Amino acid sequence: MSRVTPPSTAYLDHLVAETAGRRESLAGATSAGGPGDIGHPGTALPDGGAPAAVVAAVEKAAGLLEPELAEIVRRLHEHPEPAFEEHRSVATLVEVLARHGVEAEAGVHGVPTAFRAEAGDPAGPTIAICAEYDALPGIGHACGHNVIAASGVGAFLALREVMASADAPAGRVVLLGTPAEEGHSGKEVLARNGALEGIDAAIMMHPYGLDVADQVWLGRRLLTWTFTGRPAHASAQPYMGRNALDAASLAYQGIGLLRQQMPPVDRVHATIAEGGTRPSIITERAVVHLYARSKYVDTLRDLSRRLDDIAHGAARMTGTDVEITWDDGAHPSLPVRGNRVLTDRWVAAQRRRGRDPLPAGVLSETLAASTDFGNFSFRIPGIHPLVRVSDPDVALHTAEFAAAAATPAAVAAAVDSAAGLASTALDYLYDPDLRAAVHAEFAEEGGAVDVPAYFD
Repeated sequence: MSRVTPPSTAYLDHLVAETAGRRESLAGATSAGGPGDIGHPGTALPDGGAPAAVVAAVEKAAGLLEPELAEIVRRLHEHPEPAFEEHRSVATLVEVLARHGVEAEAGVHGVPTAFRAEAGDPAGPTIAICAEYDALPGIGHACGHNVIAASGVGAFLALREVMASADAPAGRVVLLGTPAEEGHSGKEVLARNGALEGIDAAIMMHPYGLDVADQVWLGRRLLTWTFTGRPAHASAQPYMGRNALDAASLAYQGIGLLRQQMPPVDRVHATIAEGGTRPSIITERAVVHLYARSKYVDTLRDLSRRLDDIAHGAARMTGTDVEITWDDGAHPSLPVRGNRVLTDRWVAAQRRRGRDPLPAGVLSETLAASTDFGNFSFRIPGIHPLVRVSDPDVALHTAEFAAAAATPAAVAAAVDSAAGLASTALDYLYDPDLRAAVHAEFAEEGGAVDVPAYFD
């Protein structure tokens, strides 16, 4: 019989009640003629977009792809592959595209498991649709990237028919296969290798327990502290040693003390991966692995500096040395900067599918994870909405969510998302005024950031 104390659900229960209350308040303000549009209260929705008949055609085309999207959901779920090892997954996606006469190029932008397909005229505006497909080691598609892949492929195939017709808008659609989101910031690798050159905006979806138009995604960095001391006999001559485990323990406690002064949505979590070999020997080497997360790029940089101070302080107190390694073998994942104009188009499309995404601010920002799509969103405008595939109380990165990612609800989410991404892309390509509004908002939010140099 397990003696592990189960966690209380009290806080989650409060969050559910608060979310319901905010949604009711929003509905009341809208019905009473208060300010706001379908996606973001207080933000005017630009007129225009793609012709209704063209949008209806592309959404119908997405619906007709349901059997093949269900195949993608199933096949990727049955054979999950971790970051940078998604060879079978890429082969599946390229195979489905080939059935429709699409020649996708695999191994692009310096990553063997990335792929790219294009439709339309590169001389016009270009929008990218991102498809993720990596899984979590040991737990499979517990983040639902199989659904993301299906939605991206479905959106591209539906759009391809329009791009080849007489009613085609000026411009291009790029389907970008983006591996290694889990723990490796694969999109940053692609961006540094030219994946976004010539691309003006990027869109994608993510499965979740609720339909959400725009939710907080925290920036994330990886960190390793390696403390080095001096070994000695722990009984005969302990005073001749310098204990690296003591330093790791002090640093770990320092994180706990720092939490009292951290902003509410900052996160730091850590494991002591190495802490010695024998109790009778003063530990010479100890290794701590950490994740640091924050809501804004500048607060993530501030948090990084505080963690450096903690490591140096622990080393000084114990007479040990410390090597600090940031983002070794990976890159920082920046917070997502969602574009409100594009988000409103997404919401309109999802409502046509019978969904009702929650606007920004309704779902508590404490329910926040991280994604490398933020690195795209600080280079070009983008959106990263959430689509329901499970019950609201099922968390990402759990066995329960992995099971949900293979259900009929997951297939329905892939089809609805394919239609939503396709129609959002059409609105962007057809309407120059909407594009201007998208890029004006991006400029007002700070414009493009030199991501590689930001944490130097």
